[in-house]
Amino acid sequence: MYAAIDLDTKLILDIALFGRRGTDPATAFLHGLTEKHDLSDAEFFVDSAGYLTTIHQLGLGGHLDYVGRNHIEKWFHTLKMRIDRFHNSWVGSRASAREWLERFVHNYNTQRPNQSLNGQTPAEVQN
Repeated sequence: MYAAIDLDTKLILDIALFGRRGTDPATAFLHGLTEKHDLSDAEFFVDSAGYLTTIHQLGLGGHLDYVGRNHIEKWFHTLKMRIDRFHNSWVGSRASAREWLERFVHNYNTQRPNQSLNGQTPAEVQN
């Protein structure tokens, strides 16, 4: 699973499922992300040089940053915890898992108040 979040607004930009990890899925995820969002001033926090190669091949900026990455890891841990609860009882297809993730992102971005955003949703903060 690959995910992207706007750290300022906590808005989930995208989540995608892949059968494996590596630079090919990372490239596919980032390419899809560039088609949906203006990433010209985005900063990517990654944990290996392989991902930096992918980022630079797509003309995006990125660097190894373990301080900023800690904030991402905390958020990603929360995301994985919620998805693990779902995954442990999942019996559906990969397509239905994608649909569930889309609904999760919609709910997270527009319906669920965030304590760190003073009770607003990420979508409210973005606007």
